[in-house]
Amino acid sequence: MSTDHTIDRWLTDSARSYPDRVAVDDRGVATTYARLEQRVGRLSERLTRGGYRAGDRIATVTGSSTDHVVWLFACARLGIALVPLSWRSAPAELAYALTVADPMLVVVEDAYATLAGEALALLPQPVGTARFDTYGVPPRSHPSPAGPRRGPQGEDPLLIIFTSGSTGRPKAAVLTHDTCFWTNLSFSRVVPLDRDDVVLSVLPQHHAGGWNIQPLLAWSVGATVVLERTFDARRILELIPSRGITAMMGVPTHYRRLSEEYTFDDTDLSTLRTAVVGGAPASAQLLRTWHARGVRLTQGYGLTEAGPNVLCLPPEDALERVGSAGRPYPHVEVALADPVQGRPVVGPGTGELLVRGPGLFAGYLGDPVATDDALRDGWLHTGDLASRDETGYFTILGRIDDVYISGGENIAPAEVEEALLTHPAVAQAAVVGVPDDVWGEVGHAHVVLRPGATADGPELIAHVRAHLAAFKAPARITFADALPTAGIDKVSRRALREESRR
Repeated sequence: MSTDHTIDRWLTDSARSYPDRVAVDDRGVATTYARLEQRVGRLSERLTRGGYRAGDRIATVTGSSTDHVVWLFACARLGIALVPLSWRSAPAELAYALTVADPMLVVVEDAYATLAGEALALLPQPVGTARFDTYGVPPRSHPSPAGPRRGPQGEDPLLIIFTSGSTGRPKAAVLTHDTCFWTNLSFSRVVPLDRDDVVLSVLPQHHAGGWNIQPLLAWSVGATVVLERTFDARRILELIPSRGITAMMGVPTHYRRLSEEYTFDDTDLSTLRTAVVGGAPASAQLLRTWHARGVRLTQGYGLTEAGPNVLCLPPEDALERVGSAGRPYPHVEVALADPVQGRPVVGPGTGELLVRGPGLFAGYLGDPVATDDALRDGWLHTGDLASRDETGYFTILGRIDDVYISGGENIAPAEVEEALLTHPAVAQAAVVGVPDDVWGEVGHAHVVLRPGATADGPELIAHVRAHLAAFKAPARITFADALPTAGIDKVSRRALREESRR
């Protein structure tokens, strides 16, 4: 069993090498590497005295904080899996997640005590709880099993992250120490960090990206992570120059909101050298806006089950390959397969994206059927439809289930959305297939216009027809102030389909 890739070593090594450097800046409260290591050591001792041991799971309900970082590294040191649960959940959703996770302990921040209490009351059996601010650790809710204690191993679960549930009820993806080691190693080969970096972390820590896209890598090299609980565009634009932010990651919505803030043009962005965007492709207009300010966006594609990083489009390719997700990260292998017959797609073509490599997840907790369906013959079947061009660049066309058939023609919503986004009045667009008596299905586009911009449905439909084959143009346009989301500001097509069919 491997012990070389355990994540607890990253903090220990950085604390030894850079004890006085700031590891975490949590809303202005700085914690050095030496202090962080001390806090992790004390919590590890309390957990050990409480009977917790390798193989256990500890769930948390909290916002992003230094306390949460302490719990992650303490659990990592003992081979315990941290299960960060979403504070955005309704009580019933949180109770479902707790049922799946079956933790030995639930650690709750005071701000979410009511939510957690209502969820815990729905469980058939009581679960031990603790508060973040006291570091009190009650005894393990079940007696510790007999046998010698051991330290963490590479195969041990480190993080158990619930997916956004785009294909049904959320599933608990198990990310091991090895998963996180290889994911961060591959990421560092393309988007490197060093000890002088200051990383702004705005993604919530109940998502894989809240840990595995920059923060863990930053702590491995002795850099500083500035934690933000919520995304406030004006505050972020103040933090970049005041904290000397050098790196950040967000989804297109984050970068769009920043660019629309009235202080954007006057904000000093000179320190920001690495800006990563994921979750969806950035539009050409968004890329041009940020490039004009001297900040080039590095785009990518990933999913929790892959750790999450799979494809990367470097900033020098961004404007020439708008909509592309790029090519695989190092240590990541990808392939395409016919989504119906499963045969490999060789060379340029379209098919389901498959992923293979040491950074894959270990499976879904408590769901062997879903695990076997996702992991087949060593390949992760993503459920995403992708195209590959003659140079090996990939474009994500959307979920296979999102593709609709109109008059016998397969239509990928992402292609139509990209055409809509080239219209100067369109800020956001999402397309879903809806039933139609004549064509079987037609496209229904949901559009958010830019502030102060005007456009009507016929104008946008004509615009799409000027860019794509006529049959791909949406038959209906609905204008909205905002689009429903799931996960990290990803548009919820399920909600749009339900709305379109009312």
